[in-house]
Amino acid sequence: MAEHIALQYPIAGDAALEPPAEWAELRGTCPVAHVQFASGDDAVLLTRYEDVRATLADPRFTRTAADGGGARVSAESGGVLDSQMASVLPQHGEAHLVWRRTLNKWFTAKRMAALRPGVTAKAERLVDEMTAAGDSADLKAAFGFPLPVWVICEILGVPEADRDRFSYWSDTLLSMTRYTRAEIVAAQTEFHAYMAGHLAAKRAEPGDDLLSELATGSDMSDAEIIATGQGLLVAGHETTANMIGKMAVMLLADRTRWEALLADPRLVRTAVEESLRLDVNAGFGMVRYIDEPFEVGGAVIEPGTTVVCSMAAANRDEAAFADAAAMDLARTPNPHLAFGAGAHSCLGQALARTELQVALEVLLRRLPTLELTVAPDDLQRVEGLLVGGMAAVPVRWRT
Repeated sequence: MAEHIALQYPIAGDAALEPPAEWAELRGTCPVAHVQFASGDDAVLLTRYEDVRATLADPRFTRTAADGGGARVSAESGGVLDSQMASVLPQHGEAHLVWRRTLNKWFTAKRMAALRPGVTAKAERLVDEMTAAGDSADLKAAFGFPLPVWVICEILGVPEADRDRFSYWSDTLLSMTRYTRAEIVAAQTEFHAYMAGHLAAKRAEPGDDLLSELATGSDMSDAEIIATGQGLLVAGHETTANMIGKMAVMLLADRTRWEALLADPRLVRTAVEESLRLDVNAGFGMVRYIDEPFEVGGAVIEPGTTVVCSMAAANRDEAAFADAAAMDLARTPNPHLAFGAGAHSCLGQALARTELQVALEVLLRRLPTLELTVAPDDLQRVEGLLVGGMAAVPVRWRT
């Protein structure tokens, strides 16, 4: 295995829309690379498409180390990878499959089709509020964040009015370097108490929502239901909120892309997939563990090694995608790995796709003159969290 001991992970690019140069170098010369996390612990990084896909799909790999060890992502423990929430939920095997099956029916294509008109109406209202306030806004704060928060709150049956609290709790769980151990523990304690209160209320007076169904019609323990609610709330808004902003930036950075979508809105679905594939700020990637030797990329990974799969680097692999660095709005097929692969692929990917498609459709229809107010290279990225994105997406439009 080639040595890259000094390589710090995650690897940041020089600009918001450009991949780190190291990705291509590693795919070409060191696809199984030694890296070091912010905690100071060592791990192995995979960057080639076939290696990442094979590892994510291999049932022998787990999301947590069997012995409770493994490399720490952050020196401040308590984040999502070693939280109470993660310890309560089944992470692999039959128990994990049962847990997913219990939730799957809430994220089927049929449910997404039924949800779509409501998502569209909410997106329209958000644009109404933006345009009523003037001719410019932070698209992430005014549109990208509140849209998926409203959706996941509707599904779970919790009040959207608490969205700022959700955002803070989510950020602490996803922290690598932003929060202290004490801040993370305090936030988790508040978050747990909040979900426990809602669980008790749902059990006393059920509604037509996921928490009510789990509370009254599942075999999950209270701890599992609370952790499920926490996990869905974090995953259901944080990543999608960031992706709406990143997608807009990618499409507006080169005006010909936005104009192509205005000319042919039928490209929205493939444009969403291509935006997911080309996302260079996808975040940390997926951490995996295995307790037996595993051969990948021409190297043998020893038992007990922490492996991190960079889906973002894999999605730019020329061996998997023709002209991989180019944004092809009509690319098909597009088997990107943005949602992972295998038994741990994103449970809510149908929901995320619905939200991204609706967001883009509404923005194109309502704000065809939308444009960035800063150069793409001047955009500031989210720092210190496991998820990536833009700190803000300043835009304007002509009325």
